[in-house]
Amino acid sequence: MNYRIGMRIPPKLHEQGIRQVAQWAAGVGIEVLDVPKLTELVKKSCEEADLAIGTVDAQNLGQLLSEDESVRAEALDSFKRQITTVSSLGGQTMFMCLVPEDANMPRTRGFEIWSELFPEIVSHAEEENVYLAIEGWPGNGPQYNALGCTPEMLRAMFKAIPSAHLGVCYDPSHLVRLGIDYIRFLREFGEKLLHCHGKDTEIMQEDCYEVGSLPATFGSRYRFSDGSWRYTIPGQGAIDWGKVAIQLERVGYEGPVSIELEDHRYWGTVEAEQQGILKSLGHLARFFK
Repeated sequence: MNYRIGMRIPPKLHEQGIRQVAQWAAGVGIEVLDVPKLTELVKKSCEEADLAIGTVDAQNLGQLLSEDESVRAEALDSFKRQITTVSSLGGQTMFMCLVPEDANMPRTRGFEIWSELFPEIVSHAEEENVYLAIEGWPGNGPQYNALGCTPEMLRAMFKAIPSAHLGVCYDPSHLVRLGIDYIRFLREFGEKLLHCHGKDTEIMQEDCYEVGSLPATFGSRYRFSDGSWRYTIPGQGAIDWGKVAIQLERVGYEGPVSIELEDHRYWGTVEAEQQGILKSLGHLARFFK
């Protein structure tokens, strides 16, 4: 099966403006663009470049998990308006990292608040024909209190709200750093896949000896890392993308595979980000084109 390859927009490219980003992406073979916000300008820019809209980032999600009921109520109204806007502009999938605004909130408490609030949100998404994709980034250490980053949590979430409009943004890089089998994850949650990220993780054995699975005491050596792992472009980490492609086909996934660039070697300048995107595209195209 052929999959379209897309990308999230890294920061230096983003600074160039959506029209230039869209034209460059289309010119190198990208077919889908994940965007931080969907506006008339973003929609028009993607249409002019013949790019499909992938995911649209949900904003201010931490406030949805606040202990303050008034803050939650305001965030609820805001998120529902976001869903309506995305729908009106032709968007279909919203990207979510569910990290409480209180870094010390236990995941059990976050789940309680989520269970109370999200049935109304998902119901609204169903009405607007919008899908909500949870990414399994675990949040910041040392608490790592994001919701939806482990199979046990996702199982509970999908049991609480068994809607086709609530699902997963599959990012195997997070599963690798957490020690979770990224292929078994696809076998269990394949029917809940709404989006897929093309990002890899390298496990550095020397650093494993130094700190094990704990965050480094005196600071990580790499950006986007806090210990014995680091995010990489696809093909330079632990993930077997051939096996991922086979499993995605088995579970019937038909969406894009979007490059998410968080490799410190391809960061900091437009040229570095472009190089990282191109190298990622070259590797992923071996399996998804």
